[in-house]
Amino acid sequence: MNAEISPPGTAHGHRAEVAAPPRHFTIRLSSTRRGARLARRLACEQLDVWGRPYDSDANRTAALLVGESAANAALHGRERGRDFRLRLTFHPEGSTLRIEVTDPRPDRRPPGPGLLQPSSPEEESGRGLLLVEALADHWGTTCGDPYTKTVWCEVTLR
Repeated sequence: MNAEISPPGTAHGHRAEVAAPPRHFTIRLSSTRRGARLARRLACEQLDVWGRPYDSDANRTAALLVGESAANAALHGRERGRDFRLRLTFHPEGSTLRIEVTDPRPDRRPPGPGLLQPSSPEEESGRGLLLVEALADHWGTTCGDPYTKTVWCEVTLR
């Protein structure tokens, strides 16, 4: 008696589609302007590796989100002798990118989503999180321990 046996992971002889696992990138950088600039450049490079080329809208949007978040960590979350951490998590099945920037200043939490106040036109700063709020699908802050805070955002890259 012959029986047709499907290989593991298949149904009726057809391969089952398996969702691609999320991809991660993490790096610690100095809490300086140079560290923030490097965070942006490394994020662009990693997205290019993950199939979102440098000249794509997806890469440019992510670069802006990483750049603003890292600049805030270097400026407002700076603690002498402590770095900030950049973590990217890309979920290929939904083309969703989660950006997390962790700094050593949990006492300096920004206002939450929907609570940001625009700065006056004369101010030279104060627009970074407004850009994050405008471009990201979701964003917020978390304090996982008493020593750090993480500002995160999620964006669908098309």
